[in-house]
Amino acid sequence: MPLNLPNLLTWMRIVLIPLFVGIFYFEESWVSEPNQNLVATILFTVAAITDWLDGWLARRLNQMSAFGAFLDPVADKLMVAAALITLVQLERVDGIIALIIIGREIAISALREWMAQIGASKSVAVSFFGKIKTASQMVAIPLLLYYDRIGDFDPLLWGTWLIYIAALLTLVSMAYYLKVALPQAWHKPPQ
Repeated sequence: MPLNLPNLLTWMRIVLIPLFVGIFYFEESWVSEPNQNLVATILFTVAAITDWLDGWLARRLNQMSAFGAFLDPVADKLMVAAALITLVQLERVDGIIALIIIGREIAISALREWMAQIGASKSVAVSFFGKIKTASQMVAIPLLLYYDRIGDFDPLLWGTWLIYIAALLTLVSMAYYLKVALPQAWHKPPQ
């Protein structure tokens, strides 16, 4: 495992997961609910920024590695799944929405693994719908974590709309990946 800055940022993202989830388990006498929301939002946002930053640095510093390519999506999926489960527990996201998004992530990860084994990993590269879905959920989750109104701005309302859009795009992107991958299922792998 190469220990470089991009991989350290990915590890930092994984370490931030129990911190932004754990803040909600503090007694309100220690940390008030608005402060819990604020701290969780900041930690999640920092983690989301490191998601972009580690990839950019890996390319910029020419420090790409097979381990980094493996760990980065694992960290992303853990971060999103932990946030969604927390938001379901806080009753800020419907369980079905979390199930759709988390289920798709597991299914597409398995699909990508299978496609790599048969030598067709390029056919399930990240799609435009997948990128829009990711952007939508990465904006929605901090809004839902923050929760409290800011003047006339209602983060819960906007976060809810964005997470529903993310769930819809999740289904669209999954259908796209399956459409691309299914023809591969009928071909024999090269001997």
